[in-house]
Amino acid sequence: MLNAKLSRHARYGLFLVPALVAYTLFTVYPMVRTFVYSLTNFNGMSRQMSFVGFSNYALVFRDDAIVAALLFTLFYTVFSVAVITLLAIPLALALDLNSYTKHMQRAVFFFPSIPSGLLLGYIWGFILSPISSGVLNRILNALFHMKPVAWLSDPLLAKISSVIVHVWSSTGWHAILYLAFLQSIPKDYYEAASIDGASRWQRVRFITLPLLAPAMTVSVMLLITGSLKVFEIPFALTKGGPGYETYTITQVIITRGVSELQYGKASAMSIIFFLCILLITFVQFGKMQKREENLQ
Repeated sequence: MLNAKLSRHARYGLFLVPALVAYTLFTVYPMVRTFVYSLTNFNGMSRQMSFVGFSNYALVFRDDAIVAALLFTLFYTVFSVAVITLLAIPLALALDLNSYTKHMQRAVFFFPSIPSGLLLGYIWGFILSPISSGVLNRILNALFHMKPVAWLSDPLLAKISSVIVHVWSSTGWHAILYLAFLQSIPKDYYEAASIDGASRWQRVRFITLPLLAPAMTVSVMLLITGSLKVFEIPFALTKGGPGYETYTITQVIITRGVSELQYGKASAMSIIFFLCILLITFVQFGKMQKREENLQ
């Protein structure tokens, strides 16, 4: 009997082999190679490279671009996570209401998350162009006779514009995530609360929000990891400008590695970045899980 069970489990385990091989080839092996390159002066072209130890790691934070990119990436992450979470939950509650057009409403809000971030960035770059021919500037001039606003050439406005485009493109997706969890909440809870005289706000406060805690854990984790490694939207909007003001960490790594052939330094940046994201994800996930337990 025991041998039959082991044989059955072994057969089931065979289905995991393709996924394990793919994960090893496309994730584990590149990570190991990246760490090896980070200890060398590899330039991406010549096979001749010498071991330089951890000197590439020492050079990372002496790079003006990486310091500016770190500040902007943190700004982008904090405000994106906060604003999207604050908008996605009320939007999910609104989309959960029964109406004849509810399916169309959900499709409309979900659609901005389908096109690539690069495409959205170029479209919004045309809309937010800081010159007078920019779509938004033309509208403001026609309605309020305003002079052209430097949406993408002013450092602060460029940062805010990048966050706004991200919020516009991602809020609907995360609202649908919350909606999926909303629809799994038993209706009996709301009926019992209504019988006890609970108002709509009290039902949301004491039933909906606590039971949405697992959804918030998933949503916030995806937002943090996605925002920290962002590249497409800021790059398409501003190319990292003005100056280094909207450089992201990913853009610096790509620029140093691909454009400037400093593969050793870029690999060191990648390893440090990976470890930072891993640490932030573990801390955030642990705290959100504790929050779930406290709400239960």
